[in-house]
Amino acid sequence: MYTVPFDKGELTFDLPPGWRGSVVESKSVPPIEDVPAAVAEALARPTHSPPLGELARPGDRVCIVFTDITRASPDYLLVPPLLAELEAAGVRDEDITLLCGIGMHRPSTPEEKVAKLGQAVVDRYRVIDNEPQNPAALVDLGTTESGIPLSVNRVAYEADLLIATGIVEPHQYAGYSGGRKTLAVGAAGEKMIAYTHGPQMIDHPGTRLGRIEGNPFHEAITEAARRAGLRFIVNVVQDDRKRVVYVRAGEPEATFRELVAFAKQVYEVPVPQQYDVAIAGVGYPKDANLYQASRAASYLFFAPTPVVRPGGVFIVPAPCGEGAGEGVGEQRFLKAMQDAPDVHFILEDARKNGYPPGQQRAFVMAKVLEQNEVIIVGAQDPDLIRSARFQAAPTMEAAFEMVGKKLGDALDVLVVPHALLTLPIVQA
Repeated sequence: MYTVPFDKGELTFDLPPGWRGSVVESKSVPPIEDVPAAVAEALARPTHSPPLGELARPGDRVCIVFTDITRASPDYLLVPPLLAELEAAGVRDEDITLLCGIGMHRPSTPEEKVAKLGQAVVDRYRVIDNEPQNPAALVDLGTTESGIPLSVNRVAYEADLLIATGIVEPHQYAGYSGGRKTLAVGAAGEKMIAYTHGPQMIDHPGTRLGRIEGNPFHEAITEAARRAGLRFIVNVVQDDRKRVVYVRAGEPEATFRELVAFAKQVYEVPVPQQYDVAIAGVGYPKDANLYQASRAASYLFFAPTPVVRPGGVFIVPAPCGEGAGEGVGEQRFLKAMQDAPDVHFILEDARKNGYPPGQQRAFVMAKVLEQNEVIIVGAQDPDLIRSARFQAAPTMEAAFEMVGKKLGDALDVLVVPHALLTLPIVQA
């Protein structure tokens, strides 16, 4: 029997006779038993930085950028200690703004703000969302040497002290998320997000999961964070059960390097070969919509070597209760997938004409679908899934029947229960 996450529960299944199954998971690391104490220790002894109490002064305007509900960063454990440090330093409540780094996702709901920060924080402090399409809410940070336009939320830029939380895990474009990314993408304007998620960036061989060195996406967002004035971060690494296993705070770039070095030991796992089929688990909150859930397939496809051979199949169990997703970007992704005559058109049109933010997921998934089928299992609206050029199956058994008809009955299968938190490195 095999088990993968599904919504807030699990899905259990057997493979058909003749299918050779292997399971790969991130390395087991003992979780931190007392996370608040570990956060307090990280704040008391920050990396390459004075403590917050020495960075903050009475009268300072402070902005803390935190992740939205699509990210599993435990901000409710990270933000209150930051606020306590600021209060001790004499910073007034009214001088503090908590900025939700939604990127091009939909605005966060009041309930989601509470889930991320806790009711007491939401009641006491100003909490706002990034406004990527509002020029008045943004500051132009100029362009990089390679011509990438940079921007950031005005509240973040005008703060005397700019702080970000985050979670460091494999990321398809950035190599690893967290560090600079919560601010540099989450609080950026549409133009910057469009360029950094554009076809030229995604086609670049350095833009890969797990890769930092020579990664143009990482370089661009690092520069954006510098120009915006990011001074301090507190980030975690989590295991595949979303338990904190490592926490560091301090100067953004040095702290991020420490976190990535640890994360690589956890997430990157060798596998002996490519496979005919990969079953990619997601789980809540990322399996709530197709835009996020489809990352499970693309993460395994954009590993240093694709995990599934050309012609093989990805199976992704995901209820997709929000359909494709409700944000501007998610709806652009859906429309691009639905309107194109085929996946080759999506790729050719994007390389010729570009696309707005959010639509990059259509470009990414077209690259996957050019080589492999993707079956979404258990979606609440299978017609929507099929309209977006994915296959849909009500159960794992139905998906296996579809795969068997396509590939036969003697298959090598890799089960990746936590596909967004496991980076299989093909050795052969």
